[in-house]
Amino acid sequence: MQAELQHRQHAVIEQVIADSKASALSHLPSGNFQASAAWPTHWAIAHDLLRAAGALAGTFHAKATTATIRAHPAHVPPHRLTLHLPHRWP
Repeated sequence: MQAELQHRQHAVIEQVIADSKASALSHLPSGNFQASAAWPTHWAIAHDLLRAAGALAGTFHAKATTATIRAHPAHVPPHRLTLHLPHRWP
């Protein structure tokens, strides 16, 4: 049981690494140190946002790769957003 769980977690990590190498991290290393340092940070933020959007879109997009989500945009139904501002807001 524990071996199967560890194997599944390892497979998820391998998928994330493969997905990263196929997208933003394929630009590494750059000739500029700051650019090389910024790419992993930007990739991590974009990856997390894309995973969250995919999870909200449905089961197909929740498990899809980055390239698949870009190729098949999801239609998420709009939600009502109520913004509560202070009474003295200009």
